[in-house]
Amino acid sequence: MKHKDHYNDDYILNFSRKIRSVTPDFDEKYFCDSLIGRLDDKELFARLDQITDALQQSIPDDYSKNVQAFFQMLGPELEQPEGMFNLGWWLWPIGRYVERCGNENWMLSLSFLKELTKRFTGEYAIRPLLKEHPKEVMDELIIWTSDENVHVRRLASEGVRTRLPWSKKLMVALDEFERYAVILTNLKDDPEKFVQKSVGNNLNDLYKDAPEKADFLISQWEKTGQSKAQAWIIKHGRRNRK
Repeated sequence: MKHKDHYNDDYILNFSRKIRSVTPDFDEKYFCDSLIGRLDDKELFARLDQITDALQQSIPDDYSKNVQAFFQMLGPELEQPEGMFNLGWWLWPIGRYVERCGNENWMLSLSFLKELTKRFTGEYAIRPLLKEHPKEVMDELIIWTSDENVHVRRLASEGVRTRLPWSKKLMVALDEFERYAVILTNLKDDPEKFVQKSVGNNLNDLYKDAPEKADFLISQWEKTGQSKAQAWIIKHGRRNRK
């Protein structure tokens, strides 16, 4: 099944029930009437945007209150390192809402994304927070690099990529290179391939935007020896170099 096909009429009905269960002021009728029968001809992001538009128009205009309610509907954490796009896809409109409005209460948003990423990706929603509050958010991501949850560690890396697929370029990594270097350095020996791949993709992006910084970072790592994980990350990061 293509990602877009998850977001159909059945999804709208099920999703609306979940929203209603945590948000008593939710206008379920408006939400469903706005979407049922109106998504089939649209591609993935057009569907997500239409769902998120309807969601915003159906819940109170109180971002903090809404997000506090959404904590209650997240459900169980993923049991495996991967699987977020297969099992957590139903949460994407919530992530999209945080991506749009998260800076209304960026600290609450960051706390929410730490929980969201254990069920679905927070890599898109965290980028507006990084753009507006780069130092503070990256300081928190540095803490996340030591988290016991693989998804939290992965988000610490994935969110700061300069060239994240399906997202606008974000140069916080270059503007706050010292903090960025700490994030990647803390993760360079991570035992999980899921995290290693993200760190390698970070290096690959960095080679496209500031290759001298990528070489510098790797040279610093090599001074302290090289683990199997680090060797794989560097190879993955340099995969497009001639």
